[in-house]
Amino acid sequence: MLLLLTILPLLNFINPVISSIVRINALGDSITGSPGCWRALLWQKLQAAGVTNTDFTGTLPAQGCGFTYDGENDGHGGYLATGIVSNNQLPGWLAVSKPDIVMMFLGTNDVWSSISTTKILAAYTTLVGQMRAQNPKMQILVAQITPMAPSGCSGCGAGVVALDAAIPAWAQNISTAASPVSVVDCLDGYSTSADTVDGVHPNDAGNAILAKDWFAPLSSAIVRIGGVATAIAKPLSL
Repeated sequence: MLLLLTILPLLNFINPVISSIVRINALGDSITGSPGCWRALLWQKLQAAGVTNTDFTGTLPAQGCGFTYDGENDGHGGYLATGIVSNNQLPGWLAVSKPDIVMMFLGTNDVWSSISTTKILAAYTTLVGQMRAQNPKMQILVAQITPMAPSGCSGCGAGVVALDAAIPAWAQNISTAASPVSVVDCLDGYSTSADTVDGVHPNDAGNAILAKDWFAPLSSAIVRIGGVATAIAKPLSL
């Protein structure tokens, strides 16, 4: 009995009570939502790692990716970061999703529309402000967007390079202790010829790369808000 009373507190320490559900919103365009199967693979990775107390939220449902997954999102095909701002669409989406973490993967259509890096970053700043208005402790992950080489857009490649090069300094300047902005590198090691179906949208290989790119930053954000739900107890030596 005395031995059992000694062991039980240790077991409670090693196997903490499951923490509250962490709400995660993937915000983007068609790369995120049509069907955005990198999100399905990312969810699968979290499950395999024992992170099961997540709820992916959004105004759009999951699309077919070959297996059942938690796939609600705000990946709105064809949308621009600047357009979402000018139409004031994000506050309404956030009111539905109520996230703790936002994974923002926007800017592809802005670059495709020849919008300047300065204007795109200004839109990012507005979006971050709207996220914090909904949740002052919002954990924000912002992608350095994937390379693109669509037909008829000779300036797209350089536009992506310019935007991605500017994102880290922008993120550092806007980040706060309560609501950090973390950069997710979706640029390095990604090929428009090998990893996309059309120079823009990911194929199976591209989806696998993106799931890997997002996994560590998202896991870190979940940890920051105390959302890790699992800790496997090792047998105690008696």
